[in-house]
Amino acid sequence: MFVDQAKVYVKAGDGGNGLVAFRREKFVPMGGPAGGDGGNGADVIFEVDEGLNTLMDFRYNRHFKAKRGENGMSKSMHGKNAEALVLSVPPGTVVIDEETEEVIADLTEHKQRAVIVKGGRGGRGNVRFASPKNPAPEIAENGEPGEEKNIRIELKVIADVGLVGFPSVGKSTLLSVVSAAKPKIADYHFTTLAPNLGVVDTGDGRSFVMADLPGLIEGASEGVGLGFQFLRHVERTRLIVHVIDMAALDGRDPYEDYVTINEELASYNERLKNLPQIIVANKMEMPEAQENLVDFKEKLGEDIRIFEVSAITKQGLKELIYEIADGLDKIPKREPDKTEREETVVYRHHKKADDFHITRNPDGSFVLHGEKLERLFKMTDFTREESQQRFARQLRGMGVDNALRERGAKDGDTIHLLDLEFEFIE
Repeated sequence: MFVDQAKVYVKAGDGGNGLVAFRREKFVPMGGPAGGDGGNGADVIFEVDEGLNTLMDFRYNRHFKAKRGENGMSKSMHGKNAEALVLSVPPGTVVIDEETEEVIADLTEHKQRAVIVKGGRGGRGNVRFASPKNPAPEIAENGEPGEEKNIRIELKVIADVGLVGFPSVGKSTLLSVVSAAKPKIADYHFTTLAPNLGVVDTGDGRSFVMADLPGLIEGASEGVGLGFQFLRHVERTRLIVHVIDMAALDGRDPYEDYVTINEELASYNERLKNLPQIIVANKMEMPEAQENLVDFKEKLGEDIRIFEVSAITKQGLKELIYEIADGLDKIPKREPDKTEREETVVYRHHKKADDFHITRNPDGSFVLHGEKLERLFKMTDFTREESQQRFARQLRGMGVDNALRERGAKDGDTIHLLDLEFEFIE
């Protein structure tokens, strides 16, 4: 089991602004209120698509911003709500808040949905604030800001493709040039001590997970070398890419390597013997490789396609990638068994944050913080006096004035809230 992950920023749409507008009425000299509400901003939603098996799309685009709601209109017309931004993810996707490490969603079933960040509510137009005392209010709300988060997306995956072969045949180099993986590479046995994972993009809308597995040696099925550790991983794959050092740089015979690897696979598990296998003749840039390939084909004695590649010069890699993708299209996906499934995610109850809190700057001024308070601030149209008065009433209603007095605020002291600066008045 491997982890494919990506880090992205998601921003829900802001709500549309409410409108201040009037219609002339016979008995209301100023005219009756007619400003409509703004539309709601769009949510960002993740939806499971069983046809996906990697998070490749989230590597190419790391910022997702949903649309804002439409502003309110005259004649009391409501602005349009923005349509949700729906992003497809593969089954098994876990969404984690980067700041709090809280699990936001655990998505497992096809078409399952989760709202990752919620769009802002549309601001109310002045028709909402009419009252007998104030039949023509010049007040409207700005749209509520949409939620935003930096998230980490994790996918527990079983590799679709396993690279097998003796140590130092070039598996790690091959993986590094066909994917974004950066495995440790060196000219000695067992460079790879644990599987390296790479997501390969074919360029035609398909992708698959490839694992560079620890090098296999004779006796692996009996636990020699990295034996069981290697074979446990390879048995989970759907297709084997058998990499052979056709230049025989270690002095071994390529055909004998091929036979030995297949014997070890069959000895460990009969299923591995029947897995689809693609033979890759690597290091074909070396002078002696072509001659060894002719000898290999003669000993093989079967009409089996052999892909001639060079992980160094990238010769033949495009054709190989397409062949692997075509092969996987024909092979059913394998479900994880019970031992491979992750524990059920437990969602914890989080205590609701306080509406506001107060700190002091070194110069003695006071600073107001708090999600609810900041949201009210952003939804207030400070260009209109009625809106300013309403905001002051809201602060008093939340207990901000009394809290400031308890912290020692006196008449004329400076108060900061985001980019707003005002004086405390008794």
